[in-house]
Amino acid sequence: MDTIPLVHASLGERELAAVAEVFASGWPAGQGPRGKALEAELAERYGVGGAVALSNCGAALHLAMLALGVKPGDEVIVADYTFPAPAHAVRYVGADPVFADVRADTGTVDPQAVADLVGPRTVGIIAVDTVGLPADYAELQAIADRHGLFVVEDAACSVGATYQGREAGALAPVACLSFHGRKGATSGEGGALLTADPALAADARIRSSFGIGSIFDQAQVVGLPIPVFTEIGYNYKLSDIAAAILQVQLGRIGELLDRRSAVAARYAELLGEDELLTLPHVPEDRTHAWQSYMVTLDASVDRAGVAADLRAQGIGCGHGTWASHLQPVYEAKQSCPVSADLFERNLAIPMHAELSMAQVERVGERLRATIRTHARP
Repeated sequence: MDTIPLVHASLGERELAAVAEVFASGWPAGQGPRGKALEAELAERYGVGGAVALSNCGAALHLAMLALGVKPGDEVIVADYTFPAPAHAVRYVGADPVFADVRADTGTVDPQAVADLVGPRTVGIIAVDTVGLPADYAELQAIADRHGLFVVEDAACSVGATYQGREAGALAPVACLSFHGRKGATSGEGGALLTADPALAADARIRSSFGIGSIFDQAQVVGLPIPVFTEIGYNYKLSDIAAAILQVQLGRIGELLDRRSAVAARYAELLGEDELLTLPHVPEDRTHAWQSYMVTLDASVDRAGVAADLRAQGIGCGHGTWASHLQPVYEAKQSCPVSADLFERNLAIPMHAELSMAQVERVGERLRATIRTHARP
C-alpha cells in the first residue's frame, strides 16, 4: 500500500551539491562564509536592518526576549493556539506568558482578546502565523502603539505567505523564522531572527555564540586574537552546512509554495461540500504558506477514531497544534475557549510539496469515508 506521509521535506541534488561545497571549504561550523551569505540574503529578501541565522526558531524567540529587555515580573501576551515555543521563550527569561484566545475562523490570535489582556506589567505581544497563515498585524500593531508595547512575529510556519502585500517575516519590528523539516524552506533544523534594528541583531548574534564574536572572523586576523566574553550567551549558531542548504531552499520558495498551494486547492475541491468538516479560511488580505492543512471536524465526529483508521490505511495525520494554556507546564488560570475547541476538533492531513494529485485524491476520498464511519448520530 502506498504510504502518504503527513510531512516530507523537499531536498535533493542541488542541496547536496551545496553541502559538498561546504565540506570542500574546510569550515562546516557556524558563523562562517555560508552563514554570513545567508544572513545577507535574508536581510535583503525581507528588507530588514539585520538577520541572524540560528539553530532553530525557539532560539530566535529566546534571543528576541533577551534583546528586547524582557525581565522577571514582566508579562508578554502570546497567541494560545500554537506549538508553545513563544510561551517557553517568555519563561526562559523569567517573565510570565499571558495567553490570548484566537479567531475561530483562522486560528490566529484575536486582536480583541489581546487588547483585553493588556495590563500594567505587559511589555509586549508575540503573534503567531498559525500553521502558515499571518495574524492581524495592523490591529495588533495599533494596540502595541497605544500601550508602548513591542510586537514579535512568530513566522515559524509562514515563509512565503503574505499579509496586505507584505511578506511574512517582515510584518513586525522583530520576526522569528523556522527552517524545521516540515517548513516551506528547510535545512532539517534551523531558524533566523529578523529585525529592523541592526543593534538588536548585533545583540542577538553575540548572545548566539556564547557571548563572543565569530571565531571564523577572528581566525582571519594576523596574530593571536583572544576572544572576550561580553555577555552570558548560548550555543545557538546555525552551521554553515545548514546555511548552504537554506540558500538553495530560499531560491525554491516560490516553486515549493506553488506545489503546496495546488494541494490546498485540490483539497478544497474534494472536501468543500462536506458538512462534517470545515476547511481552512484565508482572509482576502493575506495568503497562506500551507505548512499544514488542518480541517475542523464536526463535534459529532470521533477524531481519534478517524486518525486511527487513516493511519491504518497508510495516510499520515495529526492533531494539528496545541492550546498552550492547557499544557500542564504553565498551570494557566486563564480560559481560551476558542483555542481549546480547535485543539479538540482540528485534524492535520498530509501537506507537502512532494504530494501527487493521485495521493491528494486518495486522502480526500478516505477522509470523507472515515469521518462518516466515526460520526455519532
